[in-house]
This record gives sequence, structure tokens and C-alpha cells, in this order.
Amino acid sequence: GTAQISMGGGSPEVMEREAADLVAVLKTSSLPAPLKLESDSKVGPSLGRDAVDKAKLSFGLGILLVVIIMIGIYKWSGIIAVGAVVVNILLMMSVMAIFGATLTLPGIAAIVLTVGMAVDGNILIYERIRDELLLGKSVRGAVDLGFARAFSAILDGQLTTAAAGWVLLSYGSGPIKGFAVMLLVGIVTTLFSNIWVSRLFFDWYLTNKKGQMATISI
Repeated sequence: GTAQISMGGGSPEVMEREAADLVAVLKTSSLPAPLKLESDSKVGPSLGRDAVDKAKLSFGLGILLVVIIMIGIYKWSGIIAVGAVVVNILLMMSVMAIFGATLTLPGIAAIVLTVGMAVDGNILIYERIRDELLLGKSVRGAVDLGFARAFSAILDGQLTTAAAGWVLLSYGSGPIKGFAVMLLVGIVTTLFSNIWVSRLFFDWYLTNKKGQMATISI
């Protein structure tokens, strides 16, 4: 009815700590803790498949609404915005491919959020261009001032979102950290697509329309 457990070799401090841990485990397991079944459920692969399908559907609907709204409001300039958003998504996918990352549900959510941020940046630029045109500026001058004066607002918004993403990355775990990583990647690609890709499309369009004499649908 008696037994002795030897802790083996090592320093006295380590042996004492291991002995205390073993005593705690033995005392805990000896307590009467009967289990009572309250509910039982089985989770199969169909649940994850349904979640992914719904995420893809929401992503597709979001992109479709963005295309319809931007082209309906901004005409040709809306097409430029849609092209910049497509480049933005391709850049995000390229970054994932370079690092061998897997697209998960939080990643899809981050991409959808990134699309919204990219479109918001284009709207800021376009509304600024409209204001400059109403003030009598030429098309080339309005485009230059629109991009220049909207940059600070776009940068402030992206930095604020980046701060939130960094907090999630630092203190989150699992899906939250995956969402934060994709969000931070999306912020960088959004700034690139808003400031350089959209501007490149505008410069190409105005060059083909002979610069200062060009008209623009916005």
C-alpha cells in the first residue's frame, strides 16, 4: 500500500519543481470528477466547404457591386478604378505565391476589405479631380492636383488601418493573425495601386487624347 517515486538526477531546484508538478497532477487526477454527456455533434468536411463557398460568393458579389457602382458613377474613370483594383488583387496573390501562403477564410475577408479600401482611395482622388475641374483647371492640371492633394488623406487612412492591423498581428493568434497579415499586405498594395497604377492609367489615357486638350469622363 506504499510507493516511492524517484525523480532521477539533476539539480535540486529542477527536481523539486518536477516533484511539485507531479504532486499537482496526481492530486488533480485523484479528485472525483464524473463526466455527464450534455450534447453530441459531429463536424464533417461539408461545414468547411460550405464556409469557403459562402466566402467565395460574398467575394464575387462584392467585386460585382464595386464594378457596377464605380462604372455607373465615374464612367471611364470607373473602369480605370476597376483595373487598379484588379492589379491590387493580383499583387496580393503574387505576394502569397512568393511566400507559399495558403488562402484561408480570414485571408478572403482581408482581400474583400482591401478592395473596399482601394475603391475608397480612388473615390477620394476622383472627387478631388472633379473639384479642380469645377474650378476651371485643365484636365491635365486637375488630374495632377487631384492625385497630389488626395495623397495625404489616402496615406492617413491607410496608416490608421495599418496600426490596427499591427496590433492584431502582435497580440492575435491563429485566424486573427492570418487576417492581420493579409490586411497589412493589402495596405501596401493598395497604396501602390491608388497612387501609381491609377496614375499610370490616367497618364496613358491623357497622352492618347493629346494631353491638355483632352476631355475626361469622371
